[in-house]
Amino acid sequence: MTAQLTRRALILGAGATLAGCDAIARNAHVREALFSAENFHRWSQRALSDRQALAREFRPDQLSPIFRANGTANPNTDAYKAIWRTGFADWRLKVGGLVERPLSLSLAQLHALPHREQITRHDCVEGWSAIGKWRGVPLSLVLRAARLRDRARYIVFRCADDMGGGRFYYESIDLIDAFHPQTILAFALNDRALSVANGAPLRLRVERQLGYKHAKYLMEIHAVDTLAGIGQGKGGFWEDHAGYDWYAGI
Repeated sequence: MTAQLTRRALILGAGATLAGCDAIARNAHVREALFSAENFHRWSQRALSDRQALAREFRPDQLSPIFRANGTANPNTDAYKAIWRTGFADWRLKVGGLVERPLSLSLAQLHALPHREQITRHDCVEGWSAIGKWRGVPLSLVLRAARLRDRARYIVFRCADDMGGGRFYYESIDLIDAFHPQTILAFALNDRALSVANGAPLRLRVERQLGYKHAKYLMEIHAVDTLAGIGQGKGGFWEDHAGYDWYAGI
């Protein structure tokens, strides 16, 4: 009886929501944006689940024997090789844009901040998955230290891997994912410092999205109010150049 009442309440609630949206949908100026496949994917997933719900975490005995590299396996640029040779002692993560307190953080400083460890599954858009143990600093901690301005809506990640023609990898997420407790700036995989293939010295882990959102070789983080000026305006390298969805929720 309880389950039937719950289902009825959900149906009635959904009906009320759709009725309210109908008036908006009649506006030709907003219809295309509202009902694009990407927005429907993002909104439907978030409407049906807790916005702070955790991705599944696994036991240590479930770790994959090999954690494959997704995307670039080595930036291999002169600039990257220079910081690699020093063990990334000269590397700095810059945090700027719409913040009150721009930051420049060394790897040692990040290691000294509170950490989070999580064993999660990486799902690649190419069709493979792997389970790994990640350790890193919650992105929310860094953003709070930088003091986001009220206008900030998205967090953009700029990376060291040259995708050809001087175009460096970039990605972005919104503040919902940026402040999710499992979104971390990871510097270790399976209790070892990140290898070059897996994104050394620092990579993003945004556990409720597909692998191409997990930007590697992080160099800069920027808070912005719009994605219009980022690349071709779709929010990420593969979104701009291969038509991938900006929101890659799983």
